[in-house]
Amino acid sequence: MSQYDWFEDIPQYSSWVKIQPIIKGWSMDKKYYIENDIGEKMLLRISDISKYSSIYQDNEYIKSLAKLEINMPFPLDFGVCANETYVYSLFTWVDGEDAESVLPNLSAKHQYEHGINAGKMLRKIHTIPAPLNQQHWETRFKNKIQQKLRNYAKCGIKIDYDTEFINFIHKNSPYLVNRPQALHHGDFHTGNLIISRENIIGIIDFNRVDYGDPWEEFNRCVFSWRVSVPFTIGQIHGYFNNNVPDLFFRLMALYVTTNAVGSIHWAIPYGKEEIETMLTNAEKVFQWYDGFKTYIPTWYQIPK
Repeated sequence: MSQYDWFEDIPQYSSWVKIQPIIKGWSMDKKYYIENDIGEKMLLRISDISKYSSIYQDNEYIKSLAKLEINMPFPLDFGVCANETYVYSLFTWVDGEDAESVLPNLSAKHQYEHGINAGKMLRKIHTIPAPLNQQHWETRFKNKIQQKLRNYAKCGIKIDYDTEFINFIHKNSPYLVNRPQALHHGDFHTGNLIISRENIIGIIDFNRVDYGDPWEEFNRCVFSWRVSVPFTIGQIHGYFNNNVPDLFFRLMALYVTTNAVGSIHWAIPYGKEEIETMLTNAEKVFQWYDGFKTYIPTWYQIPK
């Protein structure tokens, strides 16, 4: 009996000739690389049945991106399997290597160019507006700030200069007024980007899709920055077509610092190593902003 017999009620299962687990990412879902008998490559995602509604909605969000000509996995099928105890989602496969592995081996110029293309791709995602009945962003994000600060206060693990972090967050929160909202990838950084042999960049892992201020997506720059500063600068320039507004830097600073504080509590279930990573990230963020004497990160330099 195959270890994958619990997939047998997925309609395409009988044509699959290769099923390979994918061990990557933080999601509790199980992911598999699939090949069928005519050489088609696919991504299979398996989720608990309790997530049926949210997975269905995620698939609908992803379908809305199909017309944008983005290099990304597109939904092929969705349903229940294993006697209705799991939800499956089947997607096209996007070939390539992790950007985190590829970028450090490229010249600064090529890293920057990939960042440009990533920024353009992110801007396309953000052309899909949020529903008109969405709660105002200022209210939503201020609630998020308060929840993250409460979680941080009670978690028992402290970052250096946390008072400065919190003061900086409150100082910049007035810039949330009248921000637009659009579809989010939800976790846009080099860990979820791939680069093909043809040097085409693609985006994967749409399991945190939601709506919000488009610029909040740059809160993950701390993860891309540690892989490639030229890429991160390129992403900003590509997104804004080299015309970056001052307000962007104020809001990115707010989103990055809020995320840095909130990540401490988030990391606890993942163990000591992940906690240390997030503490280090917070330290880097403090350095980025020169002890919060500036709202433009010190690494941001326009390439000559």
